[in-house]
Amino acid sequence: MACPSGQITAVRGAGAHYPAASAGTRGLGNRGIVMGMPLSEKKLIQQIRRMAGGGESVRTGIGDDCAVLRVPPGHDLLVTTDFTIEKVHFRRDWHRPELVGQRCLTRGLSDIAAMGGKPQAAFLSLAVPSDLPQTWVDRFLKGLLELAEEFKLPLAGGDTAQSAGGIQADIVLVGSVPRGKAVLRSGAKPGERIYVTGELGGSAAALARLRQSKPVRAEYFRRFPGYFSGHYRPQARVAVGQRLRQRGVASAMIDLSDGLSTDLEHICQESHVGAEIEAEAIPRAQAGGGKKRVALEFALHGGDDYELLFTSAAAVPAQVAGVRVTRIGRTTRSTGMRLVGADGRAQPLLAGGWEHFKGNG
Repeated sequence: MACPSGQITAVRGAGAHYPAASAGTRGLGNRGIVMGMPLSEKKLIQQIRRMAGGGESVRTGIGDDCAVLRVPPGHDLLVTTDFTIEKVHFRRDWHRPELVGQRCLTRGLSDIAAMGGKPQAAFLSLAVPSDLPQTWVDRFLKGLLELAEEFKLPLAGGDTAQSAGGIQADIVLVGSVPRGKAVLRSGAKPGERIYVTGELGGSAAALARLRQSKPVRAEYFRRFPGYFSGHYRPQARVAVGQRLRQRGVASAMIDLSDGLSTDLEHICQESHVGAEIEAEAIPRAQAGGGKKRVALEFALHGGDDYELLFTSAAAVPAQVAGVRVTRIGRTTRSTGMRLVGADGRAQPLLAGGWEHFKGNG
């Protein structure tokens, strides 16, 4: 998308030069998206360029071989990339194109949030099969760009290609954080409190419901509004991450994309600590219109919540940047994770969240 030749993004700023990366159109003969639909790759790029706009951080965006970004003085650069793949992260019969676009961008925004950073620019590489209707692409872009506008985030480049099978979208987000102030996974110390934002398990519960059902109709969403809204429109906690970093509160942080148990294990491994989690303290999403909560298994292992999990030596308010925050446990000197039940008994907690190539789908 950065140019018709298909290369994307070198980032320049603060005296540094980051080399360009090819998006890999060589093997396709530079055909781009071939859909049997009105738009060629060139016209699709032109359309995206018109829709994308610009931003303060983008000196040169779509139209050149590389984007040129302006990094704030005294800041470090944050770069993250995430795939959104058909039949792995979404299904066309379950997810409207606009929501796929929103969720695609949310994945990157959530990573920036977990570092306490500010999003500066997005890059989208999109590969689609030749028989995909142009309207699907248009609606996908509409959803992605509407969410980008909420964060004043420019789409500064990317790539387009034909896919041999299914839709594949790779989102790259560039962010910034004051030099040396990024919140890492490795900063937790024994004896600190463990917190999460929002509620957990709603997305996994919704996905389980979808798998059990016939094609989902409107009444299904009305019956189970709580976790369906969490699944279809997760919220990237960018403001929360920034506030925690600004106040120096979070010692370690991660976003909950793969599941509480798995993502907590990442912090434990990087920080060389253990963890005790109180089962009754975990804030679980509502399982419908009443007060019933989703099963503990969904909250522990479900993933796809995009909330923040962090550790802190300080007591944290019940709300940060208008978002609920709950203490769910503590870090320990002894390694390993344990789950403490309502009866006070502790049992080993094993990472049971999402892992590619593990066969959990």
